[in-house]
Amino acid sequence: MKSDNSRDMKQLAVVGCGLVGRRHIAAIEQTEGVRVCAIIDPDSAIKQLASDKDCSYFADIDEMLSAMKPDGIIIATPTNMHVIQGIKCVKAGVPTLVEKPLSHSLEEGKKLVEAAEKHNVTLLVGHHRRHNPIISKVKELISNGEIGEVRALHCTCWFYKPDSYFENAPWRTKKGAGPISVNLAHDIDLMRYLCGEVVQVQAQKTLARRGYQNEDVASAVLGFANGAIGTVTVSDSIVSPWSWEFTAQEYPVYPYADESSLLIGGSEGAISIPDIKIWKHEKQRDWWTPIISRKADITKSDPLINQISHFIKIIDEKEESIVSGREGLRTLAVVDAIQRSADNQQTLVVNHESHATNIEVSTDFEHFTTIKPTTEERIIEDAV
Repeated sequence: MKSDNSRDMKQLAVVGCGLVGRRHIAAIEQTEGVRVCAIIDPDSAIKQLASDKDCSYFADIDEMLSAMKPDGIIIATPTNMHVIQGIKCVKAGVPTLVEKPLSHSLEEGKKLVEAAEKHNVTLLVGHHRRHNPIISKVKELISNGEIGEVRALHCTCWFYKPDSYFENAPWRTKKGAGPISVNLAHDIDLMRYLCGEVVQVQAQKTLARRGYQNEDVASAVLGFANGAIGTVTVSDSIVSPWSWEFTAQEYPVYPYADESSLLIGGSEGAISIPDIKIWKHEKQRDWWTPIISRKADITKSDPLINQISHFIKIIDEKEESIVSGREGLRTLAVVDAIQRSADNQQTLVVNHESHATNIEVSTDFEHFTTIKPTTEERIIEDAV
């Protein structure tokens, strides 16, 4: 049982009490050594929830920061509010965890990261899947050479969001809130985390048939710094079992499907995720030789709870951040490249400064160059 001695607990405030904000509140309630000290939301009906949770209620973040300084704050508001709210928090010296994606635009996200670095305040991005034991195990297997050199990977992110999902939160219909930004950001972050930096992007998308301002189908080919090629496809208007939500059993509200949503292929074997099934030929690498699989064992735990625990340890300076603000910015850079490539029907190169084995996104983030079409490609374009 979690201790009730609030005086000895870290105090976390939560901004935004929608679907994700409530999940963070629930995770905090299940995490040792921390409690919700305040909930910030413009909906006055949330005041009753705050009372039920025995914490303070504020209608806006300025009001909260004037009244108290929590040990940390979680921002779970619509994406276009992340930067302005996040900057207020870091300027006030409050360690901040911002839900993914970091921002609705790359340039705005850069402002938040630079503000946190200027004020020397912790800024984390809520790519919580990195805290899932499944992902920790897969990263360990790849790092240990279990499947050899990673050559290719494919991620499927298909599901059907009901009309009520958009009706209940109209901001989800606006530009920048489509499945590339809202959903695919998680998968891109995992692909980077497991397989290295993305250096080239080519993408396509289709505008939502429901008439919203965003896409409802998109696909991209990703070139990685290590020579691997990744493919990824996302849709919030396809009925299917192939998505992290359905396959990972991470959040009970989603039905479980015994399938995989991410495949990683290497020179010695392959891994399917999230079932962590490792595939290898029995005797030698030969497509005429029987191929067998085995499952890796893990101890399951809730990644959101793990993320809260990690946040507290960073506040106490006991751990280094797994997803810093700048790391979240790198993922956002790839998502932004996918959006731009799909908009302009061009291949984009994500330029990186290479220092031996360390690949870093350039600090000025002027990192997109367009690959001009060849003469043959221009002829095809003219013909079309």
